[in-house]
Amino acid sequence: MPPVLRIFKGSLLLGTALVDGESTLVELAEDAGIEIPTNCTSGTCGTCIVRLIEGEIALDDPLPPGLDDYLVKQGARLGCIGIANGDVSIDILPPL
Repeated sequence: MPPVLRIFKGSLLLGTALVDGESTLVELAEDAGIEIPTNCTSGTCGTCIVRLIEGEIALDDPLPPGLDDYLVKQGARLGCIGIANGDVSIDILPPL
């Protein structure tokens, strides 16, 4: 079975999308009819921050300007550049 991105708003499951290993979280959410707000689409502004509930979304090293160590420890990931690795669940509530 292909990996799935589950998109939550709090405890409410908004939708799912099949993970292809190439599309960003924002692109996958759009496929599911869900909008994750974006601005720069390059990881700079942080507008698209989501909270990782479970699974793996790789982080750039060094971290892009839209994230810092504190936010990452709280589960923050950037939807505009984040790529899901396997089954992933995210929360699109303002995360932190």
